[in-house]
Amino acid sequence: MYNSLSYKSKQFFWLIIKLSIVIGCGYFIQQRLTSNNKLQFSAFYQNLIKNDIFSIKNSIFLFIFTFLNWFLEITKWEILASFCVKTSKKNATIQSLASLTTSLITPNRIGEYGAKALYFNKSLRKQVVGLNIIGNFYQMIITLFLGVIGFLYFVYKHNISIDYSKISRFVWIVFLVILVLIFGINYFKSKNNFVEKVKTFIDRIPLKLNLKVGFISLLRFLVFSHQFYFVLLLFKVDISYLDAISAITTVYFISSMVPMLSLFDFVLKGTVAIWVFSFFTIEPFVILSATTIMWVFNFVLPAIIGSYFVLTFKPNFVK
Repeated sequence: MYNSLSYKSKQFFWLIIKLSIVIGCGYFIQQRLTSNNKLQFSAFYQNLIKNDIFSIKNSIFLFIFTFLNWFLEITKWEILASFCVKTSKKNATIQSLASLTTSLITPNRIGEYGAKALYFNKSLRKQVVGLNIIGNFYQMIITLFLGVIGFLYFVYKHNISIDYSKISRFVWIVFLVILVLIFGINYFKSKNNFVEKVKTFIDRIPLKLNLKVGFISLLRFLVFSHQFYFVLLLFKVDISYLDAISAITTVYFISSMVPMLSLFDFVLKGTVAIWVFSFFTIEPFVILSATTIMWVFNFVLPAIIGSYFVLTFKPNFVK
């Protein structure tokens, strides 16, 4: 009798959690789209109609970009997860989209790590979290590397003045933080074998897998940055390809360094993009419209699909 009640209590508990995630995600998406002071939904909608954004041809191209973006992300996760236990494309898709839905209401999408780990046996969850960190690390490295190149070109092209004294102070702070981390790691290494376990885990990952994940991360960055460029063209923005790509990589570079709820990610990117594209005398409304379209196609639509997988998720005790 007790076990039966406990089982039902756990089922009810998980149902509440899943419903809270889906309802919370839906509510915040609705709020971001309809309660943005900088982008009135009615004006945004009229702008879409005016530029024929959702014509059949334009919609097909936008969906192709989104499909490629998430196909690459799912493939990357399939490769990483298969290092731990053989994972099919179908399972990788379910895990990726469900974790996206879960992560939208957490800072820096940290909920993604726990959500993906729940799909695996308890003994594998630490490894799964580690593999997820590696996948996101490569995506961040690609964003920073290409972002720095784009940013330097952007600064040179527009002769933007930079306070080098502030940069030098920042570099010194980063250097000190690295030193503290090194001493901290050596201290903990002497106290326990946690760092050794992490090092052993990283050393176990073959070079071929690292190269695959890095290459897929590069392809994914190229896909969503060119999707952004395509959206700008749909809004009839007069800008050269080189200027557009340097500006787009600069936007991703700056916004990637600011911790924020994923649901507010497009607000951050919109704010940064307004400043960057102001050097090309492009109206803020157009840029906000473009970043919103990007957010809807690459986060909202996949999150809606992921909501189904969240609701149908069954924890180990009910499988």
